[in-house]
Amino acid sequence: MTHTKVSYEDVEPVSDGLYFLRDPLDAENLGVSVLECEPGYTGLEHDHAEDGQEEVYVLVEGEATVTVDGEDVEMAAGDALRIPPEATRKITSVDAESQFVLTGAP
Repeated sequence: MTHTKVSYEDVEPVSDGLYFLRDPLDAENLGVSVLECEPGYTGLEHDHAEDGQEEVYVLVEGEATVTVDGEDVEMAAGDALRIPPEATRKITSVDAESQFVLTGAP
């Protein structure tokens, strides 16, 4: 078979609302995750300077703020945001539920 298909809903979450899909998809280089945020969700601030992972956050539904190097970036459904490895980032969900697809690769 030349492809792999999974439903994120069939994958055990690594924490509340966070589903890592790299292993279930047998992806070698690309990380893919789904993040479901309840209203008021605040993620951990982090970067990927050590592993060199560039990320793209796609907001599928809802509204949220991603803080990149201290700058708040307001996002609405359909927005995509690229973040370089060395930049700090943190997701904050506002007054509504939101859902992201997060991708990353070196």
